[in-house]
Amino acid sequence: MFSLPLRDGAVLRPLEIWHAEEFATHLDRARDHIRPWVGAAFVAEGLDGARATLRRYAERQAADDARLYGIWLEGTLVGGVMFTSFDAAAGRCEVGCWLEPAAEGTGLITAACRTLLDWAFDERGVHRAEWYCRGDNERSAAVAKRLGMTLEGVTRDSWLFDGVRYDTQVWSVLAPEWQAHRG
Repeated sequence: MFSLPLRDGAVLRPLEIWHAEEFATHLDRARDHIRPWVGAAFVAEGLDGARATLRRYAERQAADDARLYGIWLEGTLVGGVMFTSFDAAAGRCEVGCWLEPAAEGTGLITAACRTLLDWAFDERGVHRAEWYCRGDNERSAAVAKRLGMTLEGVTRDSWLFDGVRYDTQVWSVLAPEWQAHRG
């Protein structure tokens, strides 16, 4: 099992099916906070729901598609990052994230996303990485900016949550831009 340090006391590592109980407990702490910003299928209820979410990602990773990674702070799962889609043949991926309130403002998401993007561009030869967030999610848009992404546009009324439609921002960074941003 690999574990990559993000900073003192914080590590990034694969979030796998055997973490289901820990993931369920984490979601109980985070659910209400992240529910408006992530897909409904991700915010599982209970141990069976957590296991199903982790299984879906494991199956997609086995097909060289989506991948899921947890962020542990002082030994506690506090959030994570993922490739919500990954298509090496097309040279494109989408990165996403979530974090419980206690870990916000610590730079963990930006550091973890940098790790994913380095791997996607350097190891897998991806040309384009995308980031989608609800139009009013200022924290998510700020991460995209810190990652050197460009706001390409807005898809209007495309995010449905709790009976209300919201705009979605579309951000991206291309491989040459990523290299220059890391520079």
